[in-house]
Amino acid sequence: MQHIIELIDYSQEFFMLHFLGIGAQKAGTTWLHEMLSQHPQLILPAAKELHYWDKQFPTSPVQAYSNFFQHTDCYEGEITPAYASLPITTIQVIYQHFPELRLIYSLRNPIQRAWSAACMFLTKSQMELEEASDQWFLDHFYSKGSRLRGDYETCIRNWTSVYPKQNLLLLDYDLIKSEPSTVLSLCCQHLGIKHFTDQQLKRMLLDSKVFAGKGYELRPTLKQALIHLYTPQIQSLSRYLDKDFSHWIHE
Repeated sequence: MQHIIELIDYSQEFFMLHFLGIGAQKAGTTWLHEMLSQHPQLILPAAKELHYWDKQFPTSPVQAYSNFFQHTDCYEGEITPAYASLPITTIQVIYQHFPELRLIYSLRNPIQRAWSAACMFLTKSQMELEEASDQWFLDHFYSKGSRLRGDYETCIRNWTSVYPKQNLLLLDYDLIKSEPSTVLSLCCQHLGIKHFTDQQLKRMLLDSKVFAGKGYELRPTLKQALIHLYTPQIQSLSRYLDKDFSHWIHE
């Protein structure tokens, strides 16, 4: 039997994608999308989270991805938090098309991130907090998807095994809340674009409303379960990035 292997010519001219926001889920990416969309040198799709690389690829041809973008002289990019946990094989395809891509990854306390994500899923399920048992939340915390999205070290290792480390900007979610202008300056510097003016920042930050979750208080029993789940990962991430994240365990 003759086997036919389709060869993809990655050397052919393809549209220029300048940056991707890859996560983390529930770590300020909606705010980042709204802020960067207002920069005169940037163009992002109107809808955040295209989910092309995690849901449509490879069924949908890569060329179809270009239909989401405007192909102007501006820097174009998109933000989909699910991209952080893409398999290396998909990251390699992205690199073959966009080797100069700049990446942005926002890190949030994984304990709080897991709780926030579960509460979001609760709302999508049209349930009230009182209707969800501890076991319901534990099933969500220990699901494959939730654990992948909270495993920052593996995500970073996967992306930087393909892209140079200098292509990846790591943001601190807490800094987004306390010093949003500093975060935007870091993003502009990373992307190689002009910084927002003071007037732009004042207008943008005054109007921004990003942290719109219901803010349910984490149950003590569930907090202990999350501490048990994430303490080893937090300690390992601290060693890997040479930065102390132990405060996440005690917050």
